Amino acid sequence: MKAMILAAGKGTRVRPITYTIPKPLIPILQKPVMEFLLELLRQHGFEQVVVNVSHLAHEIEGYFRDGQRFGVEITYSFEGRIIDGQLVGEALGSAGGMRKIQDFYPFFDDTFVVLCGDALIDLDLSAAVKWHKEKGSVATIVTKPVPRERVSSYGVVVTDESGRIKTFQEKPSVEEALSTNINTGIYIFEPEVLDYIPSGQEYDIGGDLFPKLVEMDAPFYAVSMDFQWVDIGKVPDYWHAVRGVLTGDIKNVSIPGKQVAPGVYTGLNVAVNWDKVDVKGPVYIGGMTHIEDGAKIIGPSMIGPNCWICKGATVDNSVIFEYSRLGAGVRLVDKLVFGRYCVDKTGATIDVQAAALDWLITDTRQTLPSQDPEEKQAIDEILLGQNG
Repeated sequence: MKAMILAAGKGTRVRPITYTIPKPLIPILQKPVMEFLLELLRQHGFEQVVVNVSHLAHEIEGYFRDGQRFGVEITYSFEGRIIDGQLVGEALGSAGGMRKIQDFYPFFDDTFVVLCGDALIDLDLSAAVKWHKEKGSVATIVTKPVPRERVSSYGVVVTDESGRIKTFQEKPSVEEALSTNINTGIYIFEPEVLDYIPSGQEYDIGGDLFPKLVEMDAPFYAVSMDFQWVDIGKVPDYWHAVRGVLTGDIKNVSIPGKQVAPGVYTGLNVAVNWDKVDVKGPVYIGGMTHIEDGAKIIGPSMIGPNCWICKGATVDNSVIFEYSRLGAGVRLVDKLVFGRYCVDKTGATIDVQAAALDWLITDTRQTLPSQDPEEKQAIDEILLGQNG
């Protein structure tokens, strides 16, 4: 069976991570989110997968290649062109990307599924496809009930008693929401749906195709299913996803590495004297990371590989990407550190380099200055004065 993964978006709401990592490659404890989707597709017999790519396309293609090591066949549809020798992404929208593939050569010749490449799911895809076929549906949205207070964050799907879709509400207020079933970005289609998508132009599944199907009164349904769905749409979502894996709330992702103490997992060759650091799980520490004596790590927290946590530093309820160095005494609480950026759990971002704070958080591959910068000396004097 055939499937498509939508992977062409720029991921603007997950910046700064997506400046250098495309959304499908965002790691959930070292494993890209799209890899989990491929595993799910393979489990349910979907072994031919086309992926539309645009932003940082070479990163996605370079990691997954032909899909052989993931037990599936993968091919790619690039959306963009070369300008002045550089690849420039020009995404066609989710539906436009589908149509581009079909125009090139009719790939979608039977019932197929389309998944957004930025969500962790453990859906019974086989059951969803069976329901779709029994309904004689041309298009089916897999929906999920959410608590009413959360509906304003999502697209709400409104159906009649048979599941036939009547209308959509895009992020309605709690008071105005006509349903608590939300669009999960998981779709089942028949090939004929492609006839309703114009060629060669930007066209969206949710914003353009679905309203058209409702207007035509096409056999268009939603099936509400109970499954685990973790959307990585924004930085706070990612922060919660990592925490969910560490705490065990997300069941379909295991913590990698070796458990060295209750709730404490490490990769290979972590340099740490456990008697001289304060660690409270759940915590994951990546391979070749150095934790200096006197550091404090409070879970749920993840420290990526090749990091260096200096003496007296505190990592509390935070996520730190690879090759990050935290200076002595730095205190991180509810933060995400990615390269030169420090992000709080609401998504507010500080560029530590632009703010001349890169002596607090820097790259472990960077040579440290022979003496402390004047800013650090001044802050140390203030702190010492306060302590005195």
